[in-house]
Amino acid sequence: MAPRFSPAFRDELALLMRWRRDVRRFRTDPVPEDVLNRGLAAFASAPSVGLSEPWRVVTISSAAARAAALANFRAANAEALADYQTNAPSRAALYAGLKLSGMQDAPVQLAIFADEATPKGAGLGARTMPEMRAYSVVSAVTLLWLALRAEGVGLGWVSILDPDRLRRDLHLPDSWRLIGYFCIGYPESETDMPELETLGWEPRLGLPELEHR
Repeated sequence: MAPRFSPAFRDELALLMRWRRDVRRFRTDPVPEDVLNRGLAAFASAPSVGLSEPWRVVTISSAAARAAALANFRAANAEALADYQTNAPSRAALYAGLKLSGMQDAPVQLAIFADEATPKGAGLGARTMPEMRAYSVVSAVTLLWLALRAEGVGLGWVSILDPDRLRRDLHLPDSWRLIGYFCIGYPESETDMPELETLGWEPRLGLPELEHR
């Protein structure tokens, strides 16, 4: 029989989701292997289209791989800043002051991909919507994120990267689509408010307005 969860558990789950933050500032303390493994076990429990399990997880641990990833981020970040300076100058100064990556400090770094050529699942659910493979990986990342947060560990999702360059630098197959580069470690400080909201980049709108048809 499926478990029935108590009101106290539901309240704690809501609290966990509220405290799930995109962390950019990390302490350099190592993350215990058992903590990371529990997070990855949650990742592996995620649903996937056609039970294709298209996720591919690459640990970025060598000095060469980390240097290549950081150089990639810095180049993409510089291009983004130049674009803001040209097309949205009112945003440029704020953008320049944002810390958008914890790649220099986070003790654990993962590049996570969706294998768009996986034969597993036999194409079920992905023939008309092939992007469902990527969505499946995103759902797995969300479970990893919550599982780590429950143990006091933070995660930062870095998307300011050239995906093709990263894949080439890591010598990975062309069919692997980058979902994100993830920095994992203990947060330097704790807050339940997104940093972008705190700094005034965008307000949080809350519940979406429902469209009725």
